[in-house]
Amino acid sequence: MMKCSAGHTLFASLTPIYSVILKNPGRSFLSISSTNLTKSRKLLHCHQKHQFYKEDIMVATRYPPPWFSIAPMMDFTDNHYRTLARLISKHAWLYTEMIAAETIVFQKGNLDRFLAFGPEQHPIVLQIGGSDLDNIAKATQLANPYGYDEINFNCGCPSPKVAGKGCFGARLMLDPKFVADAMSVISANTNVPVSVKCRIGVDNHDSYNELCDFIYKVSSQSPTKHFIIHSRKALLNGISPKENRSIPPLKYEFFYALVRDFPDLRFTINGGINAIDEVNAALQEGADGVMVGRAAYHNPWNLLGHIDSAVYDAPPNTLTRRQILEKYQVYCDQTLGLYGPKPNLRELIKPLLGFFHSEPGNGLWKRKADAAFQTCTTVKSFFEETLVAIPDSVLDSPLTAAPIGFSDVFADAKTILPPPYAVREEELLYA
Repeated sequence: MMKCSAGHTLFASLTPIYSVILKNPGRSFLSISSTNLTKSRKLLHCHQKHQFYKEDIMVATRYPPPWFSIAPMMDFTDNHYRTLARLISKHAWLYTEMIAAETIVFQKGNLDRFLAFGPEQHPIVLQIGGSDLDNIAKATQLANPYGYDEINFNCGCPSPKVAGKGCFGARLMLDPKFVADAMSVISANTNVPVSVKCRIGVDNHDSYNELCDFIYKVSSQSPTKHFIIHSRKALLNGISPKENRSIPPLKYEFFYALVRDFPDLRFTINGGINAIDEVNAALQEGADGVMVGRAAYHNPWNLLGHIDSAVYDAPPNTLTRRQILEKYQVYCDQTLGLYGPKPNLRELIKPLLGFFHSEPGNGLWKRKADAAFQTCTTVKSFFEETLVAIPDSVLDSPLTAAPIGFSDVFADAKTILPPPYAVREEELLYA
């Protein structure tokens, strides 16, 4: 079990005080008319393929489906980044950082700091991690009043702080019975959908059949019908979490074989996807959703800015970078120093470091930012000191064409699918 103190340092998110209104479970939700749902070819495909559970239907009527989501990333997908992301895309599904169940339980007198969020962040998913069923149950109960739209269980993080000392994250793929129990506990203590995020394997347990055994056991012994699959295995010894995002090879063929072999489940693909045309190509080849991590963080304008129109057939984002910064400054003014010394100016500006990716003046802006952190005490003064480096043509221009990606990799993967999975007799007995 992960020690409480580790949870305190790993998973803190800082939140403006107005967001505690989310504790009202009777909050208003965005609505989508049945006419618009019918017009969407992607949602029609989703309904044809799957018989949604009642909780899934409830969420689907509030928001578009999770065709695109931003991956949970520790130290990155905090409230500050999620606020910026929502200003750029209205429809992308947002995820919290992974929050340890123990952190929620032992910080129940200070939960706003970890769980509260602004109402504009819907749809939003809470990702929790843990290895103690009692704490997982308690954490779920404590999170309910905040009104998350889904709860996701982490079975994919390869960090030694999580998979080692904490004995959860990717290591839990070796114990599908526990994962099924955990998912049953989460589902029994909430009325929103639940999902699992995992890798395609762990260390030498990396065959397609072993992956299928995990999916089969978890889905047959719990209410879990949605899996987010990072299409790399996790190596728990010898390499860092960063290296785990690049050294193990991507095996999209495993993902699409799961889509083939488990037609009653929903699968979201994750790993190595960096461009809009790659997102749409993955969906067209049969993925129920696409999750993008670092690319959405390090180049938010060029990726997230196209999500609403290119993925959801919704009106495009018409805000300029300058207008988004003005709105983000309002949030920062309300949030700076909310918890004494935290969040500080550097933490609030961190999500903007990729905002001018590859644009003229980007390098100079970052150098000015480094200097401004030493002298500025407000976001307004920070922008006054630094934005002079960015040409008006960049600040005031609309979105340009989306960067080109490698959209044929998913079709290629479908030409090398592993043989179909057959449930072994011992698995039937196990279930």
